Amino acid sequence: MSMTRLAPLPDLDRLSHAEKDVLIVALWEQLNVALARIEELTARVAELEAKLNEPPKTPRNSSTPPSHGYKANKPKPNKPRPNKPRRRWRGNVLSRPGAARALHPDPDHVVEAKAEACPHCAAGLAENDQKPMTLYERIELPPIKPIVTQVRLHGGTCPHCRRRFTALAPGGLEPGSPFGASIEAMAVYLHYCQAIGFERLGALFGDVFGLTISEGALANLFKRTMPRFEARAGTIKERLLRSAIVCSDETSARVEGRNWWQWVFLGTDAALHVIEPSRGKKVPQGVFGSHRPAVWVSDLLGAQQGHGADWQVCLAHQLRNVQYAIDDGDDVFAPVMKRILLRAVAIGKRRHGLKDATLRHYRGDLERRMDRLMKLRPTNRHGLRLRKRFAKVRSNLFVFVANRDVPYTNNVSERALRPSVIFRKVTNGFRSQWGARLYAQVRSVVDTGRPHDPSVLRTIQSALEENPVALPP
Repeated sequence: MSMTRLAPLPDLDRLSHAEKDVLIVALWEQLNVALARIEELTARVAELEAKLNEPPKTPRNSSTPPSHGYKANKPKPNKPRPNKPRRRWRGNVLSRPGAARALHPDPDHVVEAKAEACPHCAAGLAENDQKPMTLYERIELPPIKPIVTQVRLHGGTCPHCRRRFTALAPGGLEPGSPFGASIEAMAVYLHYCQAIGFERLGALFGDVFGLTISEGALANLFKRTMPRFEARAGTIKERLLRSAIVCSDETSARVEGRNWWQWVFLGTDAALHVIEPSRGKKVPQGVFGSHRPAVWVSDLLGAQQGHGADWQVCLAHQLRNVQYAIDDGDDVFAPVMKRILLRAVAIGKRRHGLKDATLRHYRGDLERRMDRLMKLRPTNRHGLRLRKRFAKVRSNLFVFVANRDVPYTNNVSERALRPSVIFRKVTNGFRSQWGARLYAQVRSVVDTGRPHDPSVLRTIQSALEENPVALPP
């Protein structure tokens, strides 16, 4: 590393008193600049040394995603494992309950295998000498191939008016794309729900279904489905705006090689995904407008605040932050705060079986514990940071205690975004903005329909129908 060197010192004997005064002033100014820089660098070194002594951030003590964590290796067994007793079949059920696969209630074929003679003495056997002893199944997939319907529209010249004509196509077989609704639903499901990219999706259709379809044809297919998913997403948004409780979270997305953000808003019976280039408040404001839900559940991101009449802070995030302060050595504030949060979570888990008066008592007890906690004076910098944070949001920590419908964590939003994180890592994002919008609409339809129909493919098929089935009220 190169270093800045001072110019050679002039011969002081040849300098006049005035020239020496100018030199002294210049050196004094340089010395002050150097001392200020040394002080700045010293503080920076102390800050970096403090960070070196901090515990690493993991999914257990921070918002680090689980994929960035590492599981410890299992210890090597000191003794060889004992041989497990051999399991025996009893008909179609293993001797250990719950270990056998349930038989199909309505098989396509049944094979009755009967012995013609005793395998031991070779004596003949009558019909009544045998009964079912063992029952099992053999399952195969039928050959998969596309069903191709070729439409021939006849026509000609009318012998009366001498004008040319062509017959009308039957309903559902109009000219256009050769790929029907079943292929549309399967392509949307495999790409947007199973994270299969365009190139691999085209290869899958060829290898599994015997259908040749190019990447351009897939893009056109997805574009054709957009109006139907957009209409269903509009219905979902209307249902969301009627929800009294809304949970929200966001994660990064890649659109056209740039960082965008995917937001999720979960209502009572609606899940709306939105992908926008912003992580600011204007995104939820654009979705909800002047509507304010009764309770908004989220983490502490500033863009997530101020959208509801009341606000419930996610306690799972706070427990991880408190744990990090404990790992860093705070033994004054963080341990007590952790006990309070765990007590609140325990109350939340069993609040549906408690009376309103009991919940009010618990809420008052938690507030009194917080009063005693805020009198503590931590010395650890993370403890000081936590004390400052909880002083601001303490009124939003226990909203759920008095309202049984309010969740005490925002885990439901994180679970709703997890497939999108996997999609981003597998496909590296979207090459077009319309692809990002369509993905958000598909996820909205799938997540909203999941409680009513666990089959994602059936939900997509319903959304693609010309007259889609209305969501349950």
